[in-house]
Amino acid sequence: MTNLTKAMLLQHYKREDIQQAMFLHAENREIAVKFENDFFGKRPDMLNYPRDVFEFAKNNVTSFHCSEELWKNPMQLNSEMKRIQQDNLRVGWDLLLDIDCPWLDLSTIAAHYLVQAIEHHGVNCITTKFSGNHGWHIAVPFGAFPETVNNVPTKNLFPEAPRAIAGYLQEMIRRPLGKAILEHQNITNIQKMSGKKFHELVKNEIFDPFSILNIDTVLIASRHLYRMPYSFNEKSGLVSIPYDPKKLLSFKREEAEYQNVIINKNKFIDREINKGEAKKLLQNALDFKPAQEMDAKKLEKRVNKPIQHQKIDTQISEEFFPPCMKKALLGLEDGKKRALFAMVNFLGSNGWNYEQMESLLLEWNKRNPEPLRETYIIGQLRQWEKKDSILPPNCMKYYQDLHICFPDALCKRIKNPVSYSIRRAISQKQQKTKSDKE
Repeated sequence: MTNLTKAMLLQHYKREDIQQAMFLHAENREIAVKFENDFFGKRPDMLNYPRDVFEFAKNNVTSFHCSEELWKNPMQLNSEMKRIQQDNLRVGWDLLLDIDCPWLDLSTIAAHYLVQAIEHHGVNCITTKFSGNHGWHIAVPFGAFPETVNNVPTKNLFPEAPRAIAGYLQEMIRRPLGKAILEHQNITNIQKMSGKKFHELVKNEIFDPFSILNIDTVLIASRHLYRMPYSFNEKSGLVSIPYDPKKLLSFKREEAEYQNVIINKNKFIDREINKGEAKKLLQNALDFKPAQEMDAKKLEKRVNKPIQHQKIDTQISEEFFPPCMKKALLGLEDGKKRALFAMVNFLGSNGWNYEQMESLLLEWNKRNPEPLRETYIIGQLRQWEKKDSILPPNCMKYYQDLHICFPDALCKRIKNPVSYSIRRAISQKQQKTKSDKE
């Protein structure tokens, strides 16, 4: 945490205009507060009055976070709720795209192109917010989407619809964004900045901007939280401020210093919009998604074919894990949430039960220089427990981006980490059987 003092917190959060702006943004949202010891408060929570912001600050709260989803009564939420119960309680969701990149200048270029891509679909109600450190949040309010899609209430298409939109927009801007970044930084500088090799950055003679940044789609999940507008960011000491999407490229970090923050006409997620103007964006994204799913199912079937008749009855030991998973379990500085997503599905596909996974992942978290909060890990495990088991992301790009891809000879013959561990386990079992017979 930076030198974020109690005096700074109180001076900022005692401002009535700040309290009012945060209170209005919190309507129908689940709220979570973060304390100076880097722990979150109880969930769910709410802001009942503007003054609550200052009262929290007096009790050592450093930042405020809220849900993408809109609820009839957020206080009725609990971690044991099933999907149908959440759907009944949810009244909507806002599209929120989170650009994950260590360099603010590159994040800003990506945000600029994302805004242009959304505008291309006739959407004019886009709002943007500086995250308070390295990135941007880009939002489209729920009211801009149609009430139903193929006779399904749009409010129930969470998190599938925002994930589809994020993936669709990412492919739409991939090439122009790559060209724009290369105009800003040459490939040699990008190699030095990222620590990546040329072949990791350039594919088929084209620079891939998503080798160094992400439009975070993994985190578009039920009850996922984002930093509220006008909340401090503990790592930088800056404030997460709404910003004019047409002026992103002129943004200066000094504007987010707490003593410079002003409340102006730039809102983050404005409800005064033309209803349904994002219909084309949503429809195009959903039409784009089935092709991706079809390819994924074909690939999954092909990857598992060599072992589909071999049944693994028990938990597969860590000794059979692929290099990427062994490396991840040593602890990570960056990409912990993406790594957790991969590890949860990897372990679940390797016969690990909830208790075994919880024990291993909580121990892993202690090895991280900046641990995730335990409630986040437990939440991810509970989400996994409620859903059908899925494979972790395929090799190799996902793990290269996390800097944990160190392939051995077997890695070159498989396309998913699960195939690696199962093959290793089967191989040892066959060798042991052969040895026993001899």
